[in-house]
Amino acid sequence: MNKLLIVGTVAFDAIETPFGKTDKILGGAATYIGISASFFNVQSAIVSVVGDDFPQEYLDLLTDRKIDISGIEVVKGGKTFFWSGLYHNDLNSRDTLITELNVLADFQPKVPQDYKNAEIVMLGNLHPLVQSSVLDQMETKPKLVVLDTMNFWMDCALPELLAIIKRVDVITINDEEARQLSGEYSLVKAAAKIHKMGPKYVVIKKGEHGALLFHGEEIFFAPALPLEEVFDPTGAGDTFAGGFSGFITQSENVSFDNMKNAIIHGSNLASFSVEKFGTERMLDLDKEEVVSRLKQFKSLTQFEIEL
Repeated sequence: MNKLLIVGTVAFDAIETPFGKTDKILGGAATYIGISASFFNVQSAIVSVVGDDFPQEYLDLLTDRKIDISGIEVVKGGKTFFWSGLYHNDLNSRDTLITELNVLADFQPKVPQDYKNAEIVMLGNLHPLVQSSVLDQMETKPKLVVLDTMNFWMDCALPELLAIIKRVDVITINDEEARQLSGEYSLVKAAAKIHKMGPKYVVIKKGEHGALLFHGEEIFFAPALPLEEVFDPTGAGDTFAGGFSGFITQSENVSFDNMKNAIIHGSNLASFSVEKFGTERMLDLDKEEVVSRLKQFKSLTQFEIEL
């Protein structure tokens, strides 16, 4: 069984959307990635940091899903990373109300010994230097390194971000971030420029409009499933990344054709994530629902064209 190493935040979120608001709830990129990847037959571990204010029940929740948490450092007397956001009516734009780095400010990641030979590494959204530090600790070259990042790092740590981008195989970003990183409005031109920065594969997420996969001259498009209700898009991108990397890890196949499947699996799981606040829907989700919705994706995308 292949191993998946996940790096990212394990955190508290407080979210307000047009449909309601929450107090502090479980959040963080690594949390969503780990829960999403747990729907596949993989060995996974999370590298992150929390304060001693982080409830044991949340850590148990991760171990219950067979996620190795030996790489999650608990800082005595420290406070866990906290983010609060307000979504606008379209749910595509949001305002950050509070960002408290807390223990994340001095985070020095430590990869568990058993995962220094992980075949797949999923670098969730974090400071590029932290992401680089994780790759420096790997004892064998991973089959695939996937990087997720955001415009915040493009604004404040661009040289460090460009350095880690050179070292990865796949980058996943949204359309706005792809345009900022490349300086190109056309997503095809943007992907071509990003290819030259290092990654062989570029995944550009377009939210409710699906996702694009670029590999050289090859392009694949996966639609998003039309949903009746969207309550909270906070963890959708990370859930997508967890489904993508979890499927790749389980299938032990890093080809372009297999990544097409991985994008569908990632999109499928992300479609559940947005249906309730935080991680609630993903924790209630069972595999029968996942398979049923995959069939919906299949019927949405497969048809015969008469020429």
